[in-house]
Amino acid sequence: MERGIYRALPVIRIFLFILGYSWMLMLPSPQLGRGIYIDENALQPGQVNTYWSWDDVHSADVYLGHLEQLRDQNASSVEKSSFLRSVFSELGIPAATQAYSFKTGTMTLDGINTYGVLSAPRTSGTEAIVIAASWISLTAGPNLRGIATVLSLAAYLKRYSLWAKDIIFIVGDGYMDGMQAWLGAYHGLDQSNLDAEPIKLHSGVIWTALAIDYPGHSFSHLGIFYEGLNGRLPNQDLMNSFHIISTHTGGVPVVVYDHVEEQMDSIISRWLPQLLSRQAYIKEYARRARNVIRHVRYQALGRASGVHGLFHRFRIDAITVFAVPATGPHGFHALGRVIESTLRTMNNLLERLHASFFFYVLTGPGTFLKFGQYLPSAVIVSVAMMFGGLRVWVDAGWVKQQWSSEKVNHGPAGKAPKWKTRRRNVIIPLVVMLATHVVGGITFFVVTNSWFLTRTDKTTYLPIIPLSLIVFSILSALLTSDQPTNSQHDEPSPAPLSSLLKAFNLCFASTVISITSVLNFSLAAFLVILLGIPLSISSPTIGLTSKMAKAMSYFILLFPIWWTLLATPMSQSIWDWQVLGVWFAPFVCIVYLPLVLQATVVCMLDP
Repeated sequence: MERGIYRALPVIRIFLFILGYSWMLMLPSPQLGRGIYIDENALQPGQVNTYWSWDDVHSADVYLGHLEQLRDQNASSVEKSSFLRSVFSELGIPAATQAYSFKTGTMTLDGINTYGVLSAPRTSGTEAIVIAASWISLTAGPNLRGIATVLSLAAYLKRYSLWAKDIIFIVGDGYMDGMQAWLGAYHGLDQSNLDAEPIKLHSGVIWTALAIDYPGHSFSHLGIFYEGLNGRLPNQDLMNSFHIISTHTGGVPVVVYDHVEEQMDSIISRWLPQLLSRQAYIKEYARRARNVIRHVRYQALGRASGVHGLFHRFRIDAITVFAVPATGPHGFHALGRVIESTLRTMNNLLERLHASFFFYVLTGPGTFLKFGQYLPSAVIVSVAMMFGGLRVWVDAGWVKQQWSSEKVNHGPAGKAPKWKTRRRNVIIPLVVMLATHVVGGITFFVVTNSWFLTRTDKTTYLPIIPLSLIVFSILSALLTSDQPTNSQHDEPSPAPLSSLLKAFNLCFASTVISITSVLNFSLAAFLVILLGIPLSISSPTIGLTSKMAKAMSYFILLFPIWWTLLATPMSQSIWDWQVLGVWFAPFVCIVYLPLVLQATVVCMLDP
């Protein structure tokens, strides 16, 4: 039976590859997933009366007028923070500011955050809720209406004494950097490249947070942005509660991100034949696929899809409520009612959200994939890679007995060739693997240093490609030198370096993918798509031309590195690492790059 399994292993591997990649393609299928539901009974979403009125809408319009004046005057951070602090003080809410300065490889980011704390009248203030907004929207435009909403909510919520938790109103300067500085100071987190004032007004432990992003004049839908830094996600009950409240209390339809169905339908009709574009299944699949692809992009890169994503690392469940710009029909009135009811729901919590899912994929505003419905797609491919690595390892330890002519003439007739074990010297392949990771570490050190970033532009990165190929060729030429053999007593020569290196490469890549799939499925899917088959088909080659052709093909796999790290003088990924602590840049240099280099070295070796 063992021999049968061993002989069928290539077929099993092909089947696993097909199954894993097909499963990935089926993730947006309407047949997968289920509808959202509430796990935490204490939330009771949409079960309260809202009292947000048109008087509060007028208040928001007044605040918006002042904010537009500051924008038109090109006001400084000091002037903007002074205005916000004066508004909070007039409302009777204690307020303070926090100046901060980030130093990155190419620039210094300065700003001033403004925040106020509305103390809970019924409790000691050991827990808190955050309502946040940044001066810059995720659309890169001003978020004036979002800030006006925060100010009008502060004036409105101050009139009621039903709050069981403190409410913190925070307006962050810039986009991500201001909120990063405030959260770090609030939780006592030290950051080497950040110089920030300490927090003057403290509250309790923050359980939940809402970030408001309202860049347009009015909106048609409310979008949910939920991805956090390094693939973290909030508890799903928070989003499910918001969806129920927005749909039933505010009468505002909810979408994932800013993906309005009508826009997707027009895209489908342009790209697909009319017969297919009219199919309900095709439409639903395309809508879900659009949401899944955007989720994978955010999560694989480790980037937060909004300001809310900075809260997740402190175990704070948070989302960004994005008012999708449109000519109508909703505005401050609908948004205020939805936010008020959501705050009332968050106020009902007796403990942190824990009952619902933390690992999921939203395929639509009302549907999602559970952990067990998407995880196997990446794990199955990693299993196929592990089987491949183990098979190469086993094959490397055996060699057919080469009969001499004398033994052939005098040996027993019809005797089958014998298999003999041979030594597998693991030191050299381990040294090669270690060297590739050292190269990756050096690459990361170089591209994140200020002297490198400030003295080069994107045109100077072009020589890196041919220089890298030359380095690979030289390294491979050194490794192709004849290995010592021991022919005494007919002992077989040691296993070839190419087989051992490929075995370790596949097993290590499989292990990385399996572990990453639990922590960050999208990053694991990224590795599976780019590395699954290429690493499995790497093989030694005879002839310099063939070797260089293979090396060039594997070098194409390094394109994500050049695109991610070297596309601009100060790439977004490096900025995310230096300011927000996103792991993608070091991961791609220290893990992804060495895996590709190891496969390249295998191709440059002799069989």
